[in-house]
Amino acid sequence: MSQTKSPLPREVADAYVDDLIALDPITGTYLGVKESSSRLPDTSPAGQEALAELQRATLAKLDEAERQPGADSDSERRCGRLLRERLNAELAVHEADEGLRSVGNMATAAHSVREVFTVTPNQSDEDWTAIAERLRAVPAAYAGYRESLALGLERKLYASPRPTATFIDQLTEWADTGEGRGWFEDFAAEGPEALRGELDEAARAATASVVELRDWMRDVYAPTIEGAPNTVGRERYARWSRYFNGTDLDLDEAYAYGWSEYHRLLAEMKQEAEKILPGAETPWVALAHLDEHGTHIEGVDEVREWLQGLMTQAMDSLDGTHFELAERVRKVESCIAPPGGAAAPYYTPPSEDFSRPGRTWLPTMGQTRFPAYDLVSTWYHEGVPGHHLQLAQWVHVAESLSRYQASIGIVSANAEGWALYAERLMDELGFLTDAEQRLGYLDAQMMRAARVIVDIGMHLELEIPADSPFHPGERWTPELAQEFFGAHSSRPADFVESELTRYLTIPGQAIGYKLGERAWLLGRENAERRHGDAFDLKAWHMAALSQGSLGLDDLVDELSAL
Repeated sequence: MSQTKSPLPREVADAYVDDLIALDPITGTYLGVKESSSRLPDTSPAGQEALAELQRATLAKLDEAERQPGADSDSERRCGRLLRERLNAELAVHEADEGLRSVGNMATAAHSVREVFTVTPNQSDEDWTAIAERLRAVPAAYAGYRESLALGLERKLYASPRPTATFIDQLTEWADTGEGRGWFEDFAAEGPEALRGELDEAARAATASVVELRDWMRDVYAPTIEGAPNTVGRERYARWSRYFNGTDLDLDEAYAYGWSEYHRLLAEMKQEAEKILPGAETPWVALAHLDEHGTHIEGVDEVREWLQGLMTQAMDSLDGTHFELAERVRKVESCIAPPGGAAAPYYTPPSEDFSRPGRTWLPTMGQTRFPAYDLVSTWYHEGVPGHHLQLAQWVHVAESLSRYQASIGIVSANAEGWALYAERLMDELGFLTDAEQRLGYLDAQMMRAARVIVDIGMHLELEIPADSPFHPGERWTPELAQEFFGAHSSRPADFVESELTRYLTIPGQAIGYKLGERAWLLGRENAERRHGDAFDLKAWHMAALSQGSLGLDDLVDELSAL
């Protein structure tokens, strides 16, 4: 009698993806699984626990898989280490009941329920029939989310008041976009006339559930948590930092690194600002000058097309010289983000079959005039050679990795670190010789250094160093953090406010950009040193982009060995 061969780590990881999609059709939609289009996940405490049970069961299977012959190969070892680290990090967050107080201006279950509609297939009547069913599922999803928050209130697990207030404002905007109907109704209006009645009825019910959630958040949740701290403290911060960065960081060392980068970048910015506005008191005075007198793109459609051209130009210049790109990786679309979200641009990766391409998203925040200096390096970050080249390449090589490594096993600091490295690479390659664009790039780098400083500083209530030009010797508060960030950024006040609310919503995520970039740079430096004159940057880039996600624990070692 033959025995069934026990699975290896990559098989365990891919089985986990299948089981996860069954529980979380939002993940399925992002992966391009057609059957997911009509459903939404269970966002209640029971749904959260079902996911945790799957993670525990998968870890037990991984224990067995790692004892099998062949499990020590590089591909199996790398996948197994990622899966174990990710599941343990996710379970640590769940077991601390963080899902019972997930409120903020982004990255909550409520946001995911709305945003998934922007990537749900909508090209045929069949697609729209599935969308109508998904719209009918919105009230249950929002009711489950509310049930989770209510249990959090019962256990005195409170969200931060400031992100809560912002979330209530967002729900108000989702409920009424300004024309007497909600976001879901606007979305459904694009559907075919043959399904008009069904879509409109489902969309009205979805909007009604938004109103119901908004009213409960305003009348019950917000008064209950009034006076709760906006920051999370060292223990919770360390847990979230592990989740977003894939390593147990020395937070005090990371805070000091943020300050060292601040001083380095400020010196560079002053030099560049002198070329634009000689004698400017600060670099941000020069950037304010550019807001009025610099290069601008007028119009929302025009900026979308301009950003598309910027990515095409970067792709054409880099393909064959510093990257070798498959034809399907070369396709990326520039899009305008739906209103009612956070202010920061973002990227969504392609579906597994590339039928939905990678897309960059620009929140306009009601603006119609856009300074170019603020967009060029940002689109190198979000699009090419940043998020798009990395995440689309993972999808392209998924068969030689695992489905898990190429998709949902993503570590935020790995991806954000690569995207920030991509900005620096474009500067190194001479794409940012224009003084406006280079000052904009340095301003974006400074924003990432400031994120390390204020995100760690305010959540841990650390002391501002004596050599700081800003409130030396005082301890960080969210109010000081917003003042510091606003004084060291060209972004408008609403963006700065949205950013600080973001840091209070998802502590530990914002530091991964600069710390991830540091890991990528160190890995490249080590590989260059090992190969000497034989080092091939293009080959290193493609090998690095083809190894799937890694936490910062493993990233430097793996990059150094390429």
